[in-house]
Amino acid sequence: MAFRFASLGSGSSGNGLVVERGGTRILMDCGFTLGETALRLGRLGLAPADITAIVVTHEHTDHLGGVARFSKRHAIPVHLTRGTALALPVDFPASLVRFVDPHASFEVNDLLVDPFPVPHDAREPVQYAFSDGASRLAVTTDLGMSTPHVEEKLSHCHALVLECNHDVAMLEGGSYPRMLKERISGRFGHLDNEAAAGIVSRIDCTRLEHIVAAHLSKENNLPALAAQALAGALGCEASWIGVATQEDGFTWRSIS
Repeated sequence: MAFRFASLGSGSSGNGLVVERGGTRILMDCGFTLGETALRLGRLGLAPADITAIVVTHEHTDHLGGVARFSKRHAIPVHLTRGTALALPVDFPASLVRFVDPHASFEVNDLLVDPFPVPHDAREPVQYAFSDGASRLAVTTDLGMSTPHVEEKLSHCHALVLECNHDVAMLEGGSYPRMLKERISGRFGHLDNEAAAGIVSRIDCTRLEHIVAAHLSKENNLPALAAQALAGALGCEASWIGVATQEDGFTWRSIS
């Protein structure tokens, strides 16, 4: 049974990533409408009914915005921290809520889900790693800075999806208001390309089979810049670095 993952889309207009092992399929975040989610799942050969569970990182609309309707329509349980759960609609069924302890892993059928807290401007944000017992995938798409705990969780992975939100020079020279620039580049904002590369240079990447740059800003970054930064840290060709797009995400990648 393959252990694989794919993205529905990644960026400030909506996020979603599917992790699959056997008959277990976990959707990490859902920032799209019902119709758009179904369409994007269809591009991966999936239907909404194929999703086993949803895990949520934090309450920002591009990650949580489509979760409640998708979960209710298809009766799919939602795993999220108590802080993130405060943003669910008041009429959301309690029977579909599964509270996440940011420091405790949990099982969803064939997959072990390992949440970990991150610095971000949300109530109780986490990111997630997933394992089938032999291989490990970690996803970090929204954090303003790294921590020793984050880097511990990202080490020894076979696959890594890592935020490369902005290029510092592009952000600074762009049209965003000063307050927004400071929020994005701050300790609770988003990782720039070089910060992401710094993480990669410090963690153990000896098992790494896939790395994908994610959550790129359309206004303040370029895929080539993100790939170049990560490739420099890994000492590989930039063509080996994957890039998740807002429009298409990325298609299935299998972990051996």
